[in-house]
Amino acid sequence: MGVTPKIAPSMLSSDFANLASEAQRMLDYGADWLHMDIMDGHFVPNLTIGTPVIESLRKHTKAYLDCHLMVTNPLDYVEPLGKAGASGFTFHVEASKDNWKELIQRIKSQGMEPGVALKPGTPIEDVYPLVEAENPVEMVLVMTVAPGFGGQKFMPEMMDKVRILRKKYPSLDIEVDGGLGPSTIDMAASAGANCIVAGSSVFGAPEPAQVISLLRNSVEKGQQTH
Repeated sequence: MGVTPKIAPSMLSSDFANLASEAQRMLDYGADWLHMDIMDGHFVPNLTIGTPVIESLRKHTKAYLDCHLMVTNPLDYVEPLGKAGASGFTFHVEASKDNWKELIQRIKSQGMEPGVALKPGTPIEDVYPLVEAENPVEMVLVMTVAPGFGGQKFMPEMMDKVRILRKKYPSLDIEVDGGLGPSTIDMAASAGANCIVAGSSVFGAPEPAQVISLLRNSVEKGQQTH
């Protein structure tokens, strides 16, 4: 069973004052998902958007809202985000060592899809139990920069994690986030990533639709080799 490409522009790079129109613009350009970075100022130093913003945006779009929680206590956010209309809820493995089973169960009971993310310094083995659990996560997000800020440089050494995951779990959604764009996408796609978060490279492009299309084509090409 193959996996499908999902291109998720990172709304952290959008104009927050015009979030609804920015979201629509990305969908018109061919985005599959909208990636929402939720940071609490503790787990990472930055403070970005929270539940009220997801709730407001949901009123303006039917899009899949791919929420990445860089927070110390992900459990606190499950119910509020579910009610706000989040589609995917990706928590960090480093913040959920003791309660990931309960987290996954609660995320699913709120009608969201659970994912797990790991920082660059975290070994890939840490997510295996969550993928292999009786009630598993549906996506693994491999951070290709240190989480917390947009516009950082892609870390090619993280591609080993993606390769290992893809070999072990052929039908798993594998997401990469950080420094993805035309110059780095082929590395990620050939390693086996199929969900691509791209911020500056899409929002900063003269023709964002062309960049989204290029990212998708690269993923499709990468999937043929797996």
